[in-house]
Amino acid sequence: MKNFFHTRAPTFDAQAINDTIERALASAGLQTTQGPMHDVTETIRRALHANSPQAAGDVIDVVARDVKGADGVSAEKTTGRFETHSFTNPAGTRSYKLYVPANTTDTPMPMVVMLHGCTQSADDFAAGTQMNRLAEEHGFLVVYPEQPAQANTSKCWNWFKPQDQTRDAGEPSLIAGIVREVAQRHGADPRRIFVAGLSAGAAMAVVMGETYPELFAGVGAHSGLPYGSASDIPSAMAAMKGGRSGLAQARAASTGRAVHAVPTIVFHGDRDHTVQQTNAQSIVDQARRAYLEQTGQDDVDTRSEEGASHGGRRYTRTLYTGDTGSAHIESWTLHGAGHAWSGGDARGSYTDSKGPDASAEMARFFLSQRPAGSA
Repeated sequence: MKNFFHTRAPTFDAQAINDTIERALASAGLQTTQGPMHDVTETIRRALHANSPQAAGDVIDVVARDVKGADGVSAEKTTGRFETHSFTNPAGTRSYKLYVPANTTDTPMPMVVMLHGCTQSADDFAAGTQMNRLAEEHGFLVVYPEQPAQANTSKCWNWFKPQDQTRDAGEPSLIAGIVREVAQRHGADPRRIFVAGLSAGAAMAVVMGETYPELFAGVGAHSGLPYGSASDIPSAMAAMKGGRSGLAQARAASTGRAVHAVPTIVFHGDRDHTVQQTNAQSIVDQARRAYLEQTGQDDVDTRSEEGASHGGRRYTRTLYTGDTGSAHIESWTLHGAGHAWSGGDARGSYTDSKGPDASAEMARFFLSQRPAGSA
């Protein structure tokens, strides 16, 4: 298996070439997100990736752009500030983008931390999820930590490495450090900080909820994997396909088992062939077991409902409710959907505009939670 986790970035950057072509077409007034030119640019993209070094081996996430079109999804309209910063600790340095809404008040704001998937950037993820628009609407900060190619050739968060599944070490310490820095600088509400992600970012969001449960009041996982599901590249590939290696199973049974009951919302397409949908149920099962152990309850009430988005995407929404009467866990199965952010904007990669709107539902779930203990 070719190793995509060395420290040197590939010299052939298919995405950069593709982005340059798209910018040139856009400057000529040609629409590339839909219509005939969309098909042309997709053909160019596929040809570039077919000749890319990445096409020859396995990557711990998607390698192809999955943009469905802009039907019914408006461009992001925000009036706040989108700033670039960096954070350094003994584990390294990470850049991050911060969105500060214009409608700030003296009341401490909630914060949502967004972890991108492989090959994505902070700007790409912000455009695709439209979380900044929701931040402007509801009044919360949004932080987008960014994984560099020096840490992972495909810019994946290293959710599968034991050293990056541990508190006060590796990438979790960097993300937590960024969160604390922003919270202190902007006076964010320490009881209402949430973390969400897509794919590798979703797997890392689950890691963050487990390793820093006092910091995060909720976790959002879109097309992700459960905590402790892998310990190296082979077990990560197996986990993505819905299996577990013997080593990963043994580790999950000991140190890798999730024990912290953090409110969790999960989205996953049932035709996701990159990260199998069985992983979504594993995230739910982990969260449910941790909640029952923490509260001493025998079980939670479970209720499912069927529905369809405005774009025609059918879904099943399942609520897991404890003694408080509010849903501690919420799971959305997106019928017919692949590996893409549900309800996302086509300006970002890995988006499916048919909905339902995962960003809006995550924001609703997060902001409806009872404030957690202070970080």
